[in-house]
Amino acid sequence: MTRPAPTMVNPDPTPEEERELEAMYTTMAEENMIPLWTQLDELMPQVPASAAVAHQWQWSTLLPLAERAGDLVPVGRGGERRAIALANPGLGGAPFATPTLWAAIQYLGGHEVAPEHRHSQNAFRFVVEGEGVWTVVNGDPVRMSRGDFLLTPGWNFHGHHNETDQPMAWIDGLDIPFVHYADTSFFEFGIDRVTDESTPDISRSERLWGHPGLRPLSGLSNTVSSPIGAYRWEHTDRALTEQLRLEDEGFPATVGQGHAAIRYVNPTTGGDVMPTIRAEFHRLRAGTTTPVTRRVGSEVMQVFEGSGRILVDDRVFDVVTGDLVVMPSWSAVSIETETGLDLFAFNDRPIIETLNFARTHVEGEQQ
Repeated sequence: MTRPAPTMVNPDPTPEEERELEAMYTTMAEENMIPLWTQLDELMPQVPASAAVAHQWQWSTLLPLAERAGDLVPVGRGGERRAIALANPGLGGAPFATPTLWAAIQYLGGHEVAPEHRHSQNAFRFVVEGEGVWTVVNGDPVRMSRGDFLLTPGWNFHGHHNETDQPMAWIDGLDIPFVHYADTSFFEFGIDRVTDESTPDISRSERLWGHPGLRPLSGLSNTVSSPIGAYRWEHTDRALTEQLRLEDEGFPATVGQGHAAIRYVNPTTGGDVMPTIRAEFHRLRAGTTTPVTRRVGSEVMQVFEGSGRILVDDRVFDVVTGDLVVMPSWSAVSIETETGLDLFAFNDRPIIETLNFARTHVEGEQQ
């Protein structure tokens, strides 16, 4: 849809008026002013027009580069983390996956320690393969293993230690771009190692909070972010499996035919795990295609297992395990799989919904 042209009282200025307009615009520029009528389409488009573009990062490229960085770049104070940001090609070289979301592959070598620090930005980790690393969040060592979704809410001290001879890589997600543009960032160094180098199988946060449907009376106050340090793969896998089994039994348990999905939630509120990031996991049976859907807000997906195609506007991305795809705001998205597909996804919808900007359009449905 094209914005209708404005009605002009005097569409053809005289030469004198043209000189006066030019002089006025020059003065405005000198005084750091910009007239709205010259930039209306850019500032107020009729639908979201993100500078970010749909893009794919292949795990087969990411992991070898992270391994090479492991050989050449030490982890320590100053550099802090051996993390490689995924830079959206549409954002002018900024290290951002979308205007609100940051994604990176982080790599920790055998017996390496990433020192503790804390920051305003909310963060999580998702493990597509490997084990042997513990992330220590406010003194609580949390085991990291395949399929686990782990939280580091804003202003929590955290560091990582690898207790094995083998390196490990995972995906980090943060709200760095949103915090950057809002000018709300704080950062503080902690100790040069981690406060607890023990290796418990279950963290203290899970022992207290990791029981479905049960809430400890010692923690009745709601928290902005989830108090659970790790959402374990065995629970995610079981929830998705049971959704599809119920579908087979004739119960409306899935979000769409052959499409099971869960959202990770904060047990103190029932809402999102963090105030700026929503995280979900989707399982598509073989032969499933999701409807073409547009949503306000951006999203990043990583393939956990399987293969398929993610269609974003006029782009078609063939994806396999580990690949990541970014979907800008209001892009038309559909997912297809012939063999079955497990997908981890995170997005900025808690921000969008809190600000009352949320809008969704599903192709073929009456709006």
